[in-house]
Amino acid sequence: MGNKNNYILFIQSMKHFRTIIIAQSAYILITAVWPILDIESFMRITGYKTDIWLVKTVGALLIPVAACLSTYLFLEADKRPAFVLGMLTCVSFIAIDFYYALNDVISDIYLVDGIVQIIFLVMWILLAGKRSSAG
Repeated sequence: MGNKNNYILFIQSMKHFRTIIIAQSAYILITAVWPILDIESFMRITGYKTDIWLVKTVGALLIPVAACLSTYLFLEADKRPAFVLGMLTCVSFIAIDFYYALNDVISDIYLVDGIVQIIFLVMWILLAGKRSSAG
């Protein structure tokens, strides 16, 4: 009976893993590509930027992060690196979004992104707990 329960927990955790990977990699990809394709609409929402090249560079650097995360949908490999990448990406954005928005360096709209990142981080933490209890 124990092996069957562990198998069910494993299957459920893999479904949650796929959901998080799809959601986070899509979110990262959309927010990365947007300023590259249409900086004007991006700035209408996020506020005026003086260093357009930097905004586009950050976007370009996030595309491989989204791609790397999404590869774990297809790899039969150790998933721990995906946890590390997903969680640390969240932590980085949480720190940047809240610090700079609360210090009036960037628009308050970045607080919304910070909240989205907290949600992703909590999902990763909960999933990590499930995976460790599943064996």
